[in-house]
Amino acid sequence: MARGKKLTHLAATGEARMVDVSEKPATGREARAEGRVLMTRATLDIVRNGNAKKGDVLGTARIAGIMAAKRTHELIPLCHPLAISQVAVELKPDAKLPGIVVTASVKVSGPTGVEMEALTAVAVACLTIYDMVKAVDRGMRIDGIHLLEKSGGRSGHYRAKE
Repeated sequence: MARGKKLTHLAATGEARMVDVSEKPATGREARAEGRVLMTRATLDIVRNGNAKKGDVLGTARIAGIMAAKRTHELIPLCHPLAISQVAVELKPDAKLPGIVVTASVKVSGPTGVEMEALTAVAVACLTIYDMVKAVDRGMRIDGIHLLEKSGGRSGHYRAKE
């Protein structure tokens, strides 16, 4: 942990608590996160060609990611419910992996950031891809879920190193 930083979700006595953001001003905040689902080339071809038995893998994963971002506060115990203004989930098949790169962007004007919403969107989109084609490739791997960038709020701008 960086010097001078303290964990805001811990009370002085050590128990977990929800941070009080009632006095913080609403500001524009954005976050982007990314993850990958690694699979065989044959599985990627099934997804790309729209031949999965469960239906449109990429379309379903996109909707699942959007829904997950909006419900993050129901999944992560100490997250605040936010009036999210935008969620975008992008899914790019990548033959070099082979697999699918999932990116989520979330925006809000509020008293707290949307990093967790972006990360949750990516995680659930990746899990949805896995669920929809696991019958043909149980060896898929969800990998590299991380925050790419966040802006807004007191802590300012953050961008992950390459």
